[in-house]
This record gives sequence, structure tokens and C-alpha cells, in this order.
Amino acid sequence: MKRAVFPGSFDPLTLGHYDIIERGLTLFDEIILALGNNAEKNYMFSTEKREYFLQETFKHEPKVKVMRYAGLTVDFCKEQDAGFILRGLRNPADFEFEKAIAHTNRKLAQIETVFLLTSSGKSYISSSIVRDVIRNNGDYTILVPDAVRVE
Repeated sequence: MKRAVFPGSFDPLTLGHYDIIERGLTLFDEIILALGNNAEKNYMFSTEKREYFLQETFKHEPKVKVMRYAGLTVDFCKEQDAGFILRGLRNPADFEFEKAIAHTNRKLAQIETVFLLTSSGKSYISSSIVRDVIRNNGDYTILVPDAVRVE
């Protein structure tokens, strides 16, 4: 079975993430959406809310699992018997950042990172942009899946 881990904080889940996950499903038998927490980040949404966004968005997709994790992504991959890490790239800056992480992960655990370019109509979307739109009372609903709603 080809299993991939797509790690992230998903604060919140965006249509860019959704695009990568949907396209990744054509490559892998299973994708684990690995919800991580970074102690240095101040999240807009609680872990429970972010987990809900993921579960609700993919509730009809049996090839997607949502799990929380802490620690190194490669250790989580080994625990889940996942040979791949799935990552999305929006621009050259993303590539440079992700490349260094991919090389390190490969050195630590022989886990391959698979990069997918976001679709052209989604490449401008980031969680930080969505959070800024929300903070300023803009229409964020055009940037996120239907399950992502601010109360």
C-alpha cells in the first residue's frame, strides 16, 4: 500500500490544501492528514476546530485519514508505515524551504517527499492570507472548503 502523510497545521484548511489532497489521492492508496501543533505559532483555530474542518471536508473519502501528531514528521511516518510525505508548492520560495526539509527527512528516515504544484487558480491562497481576510471581515468563504466556517 502506498501511504502518504500530508503534515500541516491547517489553520485553516484552504482550497490550496484541498487541491493537493484531491490530486494526491490519484497517486496514493491512503493519505493521512497529519495535524501538528507548533508551540511557536499562535493559532486562530483550536486543534479541535482544525481537526473538525479536516474530518468534515473529507468525511466521504475513505482514502483520507485525519490524525494528530507531535514530534518529527518522519517518526510519525514510520509509526504509520507511510513511505511518503506529500507537500504542495505554490511558488519558488515554497520550493526552497521544502527542499531543505525533504533532504533532511530523507537523510533521517529514507522517506521520499512528493511535491505537487498547486493548480494555477489556487496558488495565491495561503492560510495566513485566509486568516487576514477573516480578521478583517472579508469573504473568506471563496478561499476555503465549505466545512471551514467562522462562528
